[in-house]
Amino acid sequence: MKTIGLLGGGQLARMLALAGAPLGVQFLAVDSVADACASQVAPLLVADWRDFAALEKFAARIDVATFDFENVPADTARWLAERVRVSPNPRALALAQDRLAEKSMFRELGLPTADFATVDSRADLARAARAVGYPAILKTRRLGYDGKGQFRLRSEADLDAAWQAIAGAPSILEAWVPFDREVSIIAVRGSDGTFSTYPLVQNWHADGILSASLAPAPDSAALTQAAAGHARAIAEHLDYVGVFALELFVKDGRLLGNEMAPRVHNSGHWTIEGTACSQFENHVRAVLGMPLGDTAALGASVMLNFIGELPDARAVLAQPRAHWHDYGKSPRAGRKVGHATICADTAKELGERLARVAHALGREAQAAPVLKVLSA
Repeated sequence: MKTIGLLGGGQLARMLALAGAPLGVQFLAVDSVADACASQVAPLLVADWRDFAALEKFAARIDVATFDFENVPADTARWLAERVRVSPNPRALALAQDRLAEKSMFRELGLPTADFATVDSRADLARAARAVGYPAILKTRRLGYDGKGQFRLRSEADLDAAWQAIAGAPSILEAWVPFDREVSIIAVRGSDGTFSTYPLVQNWHADGILSASLAPAPDSAALTQAAAGHARAIAEHLDYVGVFALELFVKDGRLLGNEMAPRVHNSGHWTIEGTACSQFENHVRAVLGMPLGDTAALGASVMLNFIGELPDARAVLAQPRAHWHDYGKSPRAGRKVGHATICADTAKELGERLARVAHALGREAQAAPVLKVLSA
């Protein structure tokens, strides 16, 4: 029986363990937090990312290590790779942790991005703003996710506040993209080079955190083909093994690269019930060298993210083909605590079910943009 080591013990690790159990796979998570929610379904080793004595024991107990959390120090991943196989590889992790390196790779591989400039000082920020223009987004090069490490600039008057907000960290300034919609594609590459993608998904965010995902994204055949091509180029360039997400903007029918996540991703949670083989199972298969599973959608699905606290599960579970996921976390502002996925054979049927759920939960505002697309 194989054991996968999970670097990070959050909800993604939890869902990986749940997906791998039917395959006869064991898991061991490592996290600095003693009550990490993955510990409810898999053994947990409590250790800091630089506690190499503990990580030595971790490496001795597993067959392969993978990530639940993209901000594991790249040096730790490289150290671990000298002792056990790490998938995806530390190079992919390191690149995805640096927004400048990531955006540069996108352009190198033919994926356009918004204009951007490097910012390492207050003077750099002023120069970058003149080059990029307003509005713009100042983003730290490292450690940003779910809207963290970002500041929006509307005019020159915002320069000082933006520089103070990021505390002078190495950053990039990106031109603001007045996008038509946000989309993502979940891709998986096996250890033998086999490659597959899930259908393109349309996403909505609130306060920088994913609020809802609709799969497949409507009217997206050409965009799906283009996004899959970009994802394949990235996977092959990085010799990537496992699942990753490529987040994109759509502007005037054209794709612009936003960022990649070197792990299973929130916008792929719908795949648990909406496909024959979820992103979590396919990640397990990929890192263990198993054949990849079918990524085709089984109809239409919408995923609603629950942030801060969970609503009443009964309103969701009363609907056919509606699924509830409680991550076992205590409520806290800004924290992802669960999600619901609603599935149907058609977009019309999905819209009807989503409307009923949203009304019962008092979540009409969260569902409104999805319902608008479904009814178009």
